[in-house]
Amino acid sequence: MDSRLNDPTHKPDLNKTAASRAKKPRSRRSTSILSYWTLRYFLIMCAGLAVIAAVALYGIRETAMDNRSRTAAMLGQEVADRVTDADGKLEVPANLGPILDNRMRLFNINLDVCLLVTDAEGNPVFTRPQMTQEQIRQKLGLGRSGSSGPEYQMIKTPIVSGSQEIGTVYISQYRKTPAYSSHELILFASVLGIVVLSGWFTIYLLSRKLSRPIRRVAESARQIRSGRYDVDLEVESGERELGELVDSFRSMAGRLHQLEEWRALSLAGVTHELKTPVTSIKGLVMAVRDDVVAGDEAKEFLDIALKESERMERMVADLLDYNAFSSGNVAVRKDRLDLKLLVSEIVYQWKLPHEHDSIEIDYDFPEEMIYTTGDAMRIQQIVVNLLNNGMQAAHPDRPLRLLISIRERSGRIDVEIADNGAGISDKEQAYIFDRFYRGEDKKRRTRGLGLGLTYSQLLARAQGGELMLRRSGPAGTAFSLELPLL
Repeated sequence: MDSRLNDPTHKPDLNKTAASRAKKPRSRRSTSILSYWTLRYFLIMCAGLAVIAAVALYGIRETAMDNRSRTAAMLGQEVADRVTDADGKLEVPANLGPILDNRMRLFNINLDVCLLVTDAEGNPVFTRPQMTQEQIRQKLGLGRSGSSGPEYQMIKTPIVSGSQEIGTVYISQYRKTPAYSSHELILFASVLGIVVLSGWFTIYLLSRKLSRPIRRVAESARQIRSGRYDVDLEVESGERELGELVDSFRSMAGRLHQLEEWRALSLAGVTHELKTPVTSIKGLVMAVRDDVVAGDEAKEFLDIALKESERMERMVADLLDYNAFSSGNVAVRKDRLDLKLLVSEIVYQWKLPHEHDSIEIDYDFPEEMIYTTGDAMRIQQIVVNLLNNGMQAAHPDRPLRLLISIRERSGRIDVEIADNGAGISDKEQAYIFDRFYRGEDKKRRTRGLGLGLTYSQLLARAQGGELMLRRSGPAGTAFSLELPLL
């Protein structure tokens, strides 16, 4: 048992506990694109239209009140003209009431309008509707500096005869009277509702169209995560970005499927390539030990076992070199190199063990000196690997011929090694730089792990260059090593 549990002086590390809690990911409820965008667009659109509607209603109301004031002023002026007789005296005609009713219907003035005609001394001579003196003072606010209070709007029109004011027309209307009818409000609300529903339906359709291919891609990604690489992603989309996403994902899924198949095949191939020499060596040594063979035949068996062990050693070395370089444990030098001299020495040393082979080597070097920066030993590994590949690809019906050329291209140096071998099939050219990949013809001809070109390309890139396949066909194959020009 932990002794700290019985120690009363022990205190837990609260900071550490809080930090461990902070590191725990918080579960966040996810939502679909369709729900996310539709809901937020709907809320934003409703808020925006509500503001627009409030501003519009306020503007309509103010405009309507201004129009009502102008109409009331026109009505007051007409009443002032009608209550003056031919002699210029104040006289209310008998038909003023029906005329006012007609004008109010014509001008669409509500019945809550109060009209008062007074003489020069302020005595009322006509009211509509009929009101007592006290009601007149309360309704029209007379006696309070002509103010009718904040709830009413007072319009005064003087009655003038010549240059003398003989009376006044007062019109008072209620300020809070609706400036628009219920039918107008219903129509306005209907238009806003149609706009909201149309916008919501539009964003719903667009969001659904956008989310459908993304959802299909997500489902396919889950299948790939579970190990099912053979996904059927048939999504038709008119949008370029979505189409590119679906095509890229489809290509990625196919590539992953091929890589998984190659991984399984490569693992089996590597196991087989390493197991074969071990089995051969074991059988040969056991034959010598058990005296199955003796004398010169036993020595021949031991020589074969030695060659098999050397072959296995080379394969293990390839694996170690590739793993070391992939993990970044191999340093690459940056020396100033005479490329013509370096390539000539590499080819000369490579040709020495193959003096008895019918190999013809041609050179196409420029006359001037060409310098580059790189690692001489790494460049030698690349060139030797390309020369070995050319020898392994020799055509059985013609002698092997290699052409090594050096030329400058776009500020870089191009070392090209071309052969007249059988070539690489079109379907295999895209995969020759993949690790552990070996073509069918090469599997039948030579043993190996399929790391030569992969490792050589890594070495070229580490020196600021590139290794690529220039061309390949029935007439031969050409690889190009590009290096920086000094």
